[in-house]
Amino acid sequence: MYLVYGYAQLFFPHSSSLKEKRKVIHSIIARIRKRFNVSISEVEHQDLWQRSTIGFSAIGSDYPELQLITNAVKETFYNYAGDVEIIALKHEIQKIDMTS
Repeated sequence: MYLVYGYAQLFFPHSSSLKEKRKVIHSIIARIRKRFNVSISEVEHQDLWQRSTIGFSAIGSDYPELQLITNAVKETFYNYAGDVEIIALKHEIQKIDMTS
């Protein structure tokens, strides 16, 4: 079994309110959840209208499956490049040993 987890730090240069930022955040999160069974949420900067950190994680049976999910998550963030600037986008895939 494998685990992927990561985060994206985002900057919203055109946002002038929390409402505008949240509209984009909810759209990103909904699109990712619709495509894959990924746990995803805004985890930092909820009260700032030009910054956000979104965390995500998923569990899968093999490495290629999680690599596919990671690529789709990255692609989704890059599809919103007109609305957000990606400050950081990092992830890690770990093998979980269930024999203990």
